Amino acid sequence: MRKESKGFHYPRGTAVATLGVVQLEATREVMGHTLPRTTAALFGDFRSRLELTGMQTSTVAERQKNVRAAVSRHLDVETDFLTGSYARHTLISPLKQADVDVFVVLDPAYHARGSSAVLDITRNALLKTYTTPKVSRNGQAITITFTDFLVDVVPAFNRKGGGYLIPAGGVGTFISTDPKVHESHSSFQNAAHDGDLVPVVKMIKAWNRSINRHFRSFHLEVLAWQVFRGITISNDWSAVRFFFEKAIPTIRQAVHDPAGYGTDVAYYINTGEQYAAAESRLNTALGRARRAEQYARSGGMQSAIEQWRLLFGDYFPAS
Repeated sequence: MRKESKGFHYPRGTAVATLGVVQLEATREVMGHTLPRTTAALFGDFRSRLELTGMQTSTVAERQKNVRAAVSRHLDVETDFLTGSYARHTLISPLKQADVDVFVVLDPAYHARGSSAVLDITRNALLKTYTTPKVSRNGQAITITFTDFLVDVVPAFNRKGGGYLIPAGGVGTFISTDPKVHESHSSFQNAAHDGDLVPVVKMIKAWNRSINRHFRSFHLEVLAWQVFRGITISNDWSAVRFFFEKAIPTIRQAVHDPAGYGTDVAYYINTGEQYAAAESRLNTALGRARRAEQYARSGGMQSAIEQWRLLFGDYFPAS
């Protein structure tokens, strides 16, 4: 359950910042001694380190508009829009390690050519504008590799009955999906948690980067929506630990796409070896999260920080 904030009494002159509903205590000097920051202050700093800068956000906005225009110049496009973690506000820094997803809904006449041909004509359209960056087929998308970040262009068609059809990678067919449902679902879930779910999802993604992206990002995001449904987030650190606790016993189960087309977003983990590897990483993460909380409760803040940095890597502040 959500806990009410305790009444802390600070020495006069102590700097206090506010992040949402969480009150943060800055590093203090009391009688000549520097005391470590509180857990709330550390996680407030951690939150900020996961955010894109204003300049990066402006760069993404301009770049994605140019990419959409490049496709429209050479193909008949019904509509286009941003999708993925950027549209759901769960993209984390640094931008250089990120990809921005663009959905391009084509005229239905192209559909008869087949999924492979649709990917090829999308790539050829982009090559007319982008001659320097690498433009290549990448599963269900065409990836443009810019020096500062990637843009994935997903060709799609309006689906009878709702949603969209997109190429199924190397399979040669089309699959059903609806990224707009994903975006609205993410927004609804975050609002239900007073804006605290998106920051926790970003922290889980930071952990995933620290283990070389063992899990697919969208899989973790949908799993988080399931784990926290009906649960009150009291604070970031217990929420992250709670996610690992609940993810371990469910990692062998299907994680259905909330768009409602029966797709299992965890399909890529499907062998005994892969299940064992996934459980191992989640168990290691849970152990570190638990130890960090135990150290913090007993006053061993530096030991707690060491565990959180093992969990999240350099995203987490060192002091």
